[in-house]
Amino acid sequence: MRTYTAIYLDYFGYSVADFIPCEVCNKEAKDIHHIFARSIRKDLVNDITNIMAVCRECHVKFGDQKQHREMLINKHQKKISER
Repeated sequence: MRTYTAIYLDYFGYSVADFIPCEVCNKEAKDIHHIFARSIRKDLVNDITNIMAVCRECHVKFGDQKQHREMLINKHQKKISER
């Protein structure tokens, strides 16, 4: 398991066997997405504020596209604040 995945699971109290909802659409998340790409913000690779759970559809549709970054940040900050 990648370090950032373990950080995400631990922070929100999930195990790999749990249903983890996509932070965008609430379907089952399959990916841990970096809001700012690892290659762009190496300093945020393992930062919980930059890693979020998404389903494959939302990852393809919204991931790594600058025009959706603010929406992803807002949704993820909401999830963090609800913790």
